[in-house]
Amino acid sequence: MSGQNIVTPSAEGLARAARAAAKHDRLPPVHQWNPPFCGDLDMRIARDGTWFYQGTPIGRPELVRLFSTILRRDGEDYFLITPVEKVGITVDDAPFVAVDFTREEGPDGPVLTFQTNVGDRCAAGPAHPIRVAHDPESGEPAPYVLVRDRLEALIDRKSFYRLVEIGEHAEHEGRSWFGLRSGGGFFPILPSERV
Repeated sequence: MSGQNIVTPSAEGLARAARAAAKHDRLPPVHQWNPPFCGDLDMRIARDGTWFYQGTPIGRPELVRLFSTILRRDGEDYFLITPVEKVGITVDDAPFVAVDFTREEGPDGPVLTFQTNVGDRCAAGPAHPIRVAHDPESGEPAPYVLVRDRLEALIDRKSFYRLVEIGEHAEHEGRSWFGLRSGGGFFPILPSERV
């Protein structure tokens, strides 16, 4: 060894940096930061929204929330970003889960506001679209809403069933679709003939 200190990313160090960056309860400007890549961290977000560190679930919700504020997606990869380091993490599906929603009437019609497992809230509309992917083999739908800057939330099953109850049929790209209306936008789920 040459006597150099080799710094490896750690969850504790990232948490300290995230706390320093997250002032006044605002999201840190991770989209503006361009630190060097410091390697991958043994951190994974499961499809159900559980965060794991070195194979163990992170049991402190406030720590999960803190890490969620420094999450960024570049291409198909996910990173925790601070002003001084960028570490890769694994995301099984979407990084967040939409665990509930409210429906209110707005000036452009209904507004569906989703709450995620990490405390984010977003009102579905053109800036926060809802999309539904379908499993190619089973045809089972997987609904998502864009929370922020390329980070989506998988809409949980109970919320999706409630959404289906308030869905409607509308013309979309020359066909009749069953879908959801929110924030002045219409988000297709299935062609009407398949409902």
